[in-house]
Amino acid sequence: MMGAGDDPTPPMPASASALDAIGTAESVTDAVRAAQAAGLERLDAQWLLLHALGRPLARAWLLAHGDEPLARDAAQRYAALCRQRLDGVPLAYLTGERGFHGLLLRVDARVLDPRPDTETLVDWALERLPPDAPATVLDLGTGSGAIALAIQYARPAARVWGLDVSADALAVAADNGRRLGLPVRWLRGRWWNDWTPYPDAPATGPATPHHDRDHTAPAESTDPAQPLALAGSADRALPTAPAEGASPWPARFDLVVANPPYLRADDPHLAALRHEPRQALVGGPDGLDDLRAIAAGAPSRLAPGGWLLLEHGWDQADAVAALLRHLGYADVEHRRDLGGHRRCTGGRWPGTAPSGAPLTRA
Repeated sequence: MMGAGDDPTPPMPASASALDAIGTAESVTDAVRAAQAAGLERLDAQWLLLHALGRPLARAWLLAHGDEPLARDAAQRYAALCRQRLDGVPLAYLTGERGFHGLLLRVDARVLDPRPDTETLVDWALERLPPDAPATVLDLGTGSGAIALAIQYARPAARVWGLDVSADALAVAADNGRRLGLPVRWLRGRWWNDWTPYPDAPATGPATPHHDRDHTAPAESTDPAQPLALAGSADRALPTAPAEGASPWPARFDLVVANPPYLRADDPHLAALRHEPRQALVGGPDGLDDLRAIAAGAPSRLAPGGWLLLEHGWDQADAVAALLRHLGYADVEHRRDLGGHRRCTGGRWPGTAPSGAPLTRA
């Protein structure tokens, strides 16, 4: 889940005197200025102060109370948070929250900090999913559950599974699902191998989004594929619990999405990402090991005509597209991230739906 250009920019290191000034600040405004002088960006400085004051979503409060005295214990808490941020700890780990595609997620060091550019993958997935169709969707390497939960929230008729090899990550994802009331099912396994249901049952009930936005993602192709035209979708039932003895997941999925590790093992940016789980970042010597494994194994789990959509590094689009074409995927396309880089590549596994109705292009 790297950002545009895959170039994380950690805060500048601070001198001891600059850090001391944060802890002795006497007012709200003085504290923010001291944090900026120490090397923090203004927005980070403001969010951390609000967190230290127990006002996590009240940024406007800072503007109206800049001259308010700052208690010494609050100043010390703030200084400790600033020290960690200046050491490269993600802001979301310090506040415990990250907004993603209209949902407010809880995150910590057990999972990657979800990046805004990954919303590109969600937007593309929603293009492929008709709003009322009970499609089956699998999110590989779900981490915090960000992608799976965003898809489930936007497409409530879909049946969504999130898979991860890390039990720690699944604990975070399941907690987010329960808190948001979204019925994503969770699986533990390594890509296509040794799947087991994660013990926690899916949540039920409506989700409350943190904010609303217009989700759009322009297609590069002038002839984009239509959303999944599921055979007999009008007759398919809404998600239900599996019958006793039945598999807790479908044999095949209509859509598979993945944001796997894709940094090279020698990527110079890894030092700036040292506080995030390395196994969720590094994809082998060239960064493509996990992308290859996912693309090669997906046909055994994709329904005929189903789509595989992948996030990758800013400079890996051509390699991933060549891989998909070599494996037999059709209609290979890209989507660009917020920085204009080709961040996602996907393709359709050829075939027809079980009833014989083809999944057609426009």
